[in-house]
Amino acid sequence: MTVKELAQNCGFRIVHLSEEAAETEVTKVYCCDLLSVAMSKVPEGAAWFTVMSNLNTLAVASLTEAACVIIAEGAAIDEAVSAKAKEQNITLLATELPVFDAALAVHSGL
Repeated sequence: MTVKELAQNCGFRIVHLSEEAAETEVTKVYCCDLLSVAMSKVPEGAAWFTVMSNLNTLAVASLTEAACVIIAEGAAIDEAVSAKAKEQNITLLATELPVFDAALAVHSGL
């Protein structure tokens, strides 16, 4: 499933979808809120789920080869984070679903 299909099939809100990431295949699901752990553990091609909606999350995302970052639990995404995702071309999605439920929906579609 591509990132674009993931967003459509799971009903995730698109905050920013980079053109190249739209067709990137999602290969795994990864859930982690501890950014220092995520920095070294997010697998290539992963849909990374977190509730941490801040600029540090985007900094970590830029260091990984995650297919996308999905902010779960309805965590607020402020304008600075949204603008930085666009500036850094980081694919950022959002959902009201709890992390487990959202990750399970993606995993079921892989």
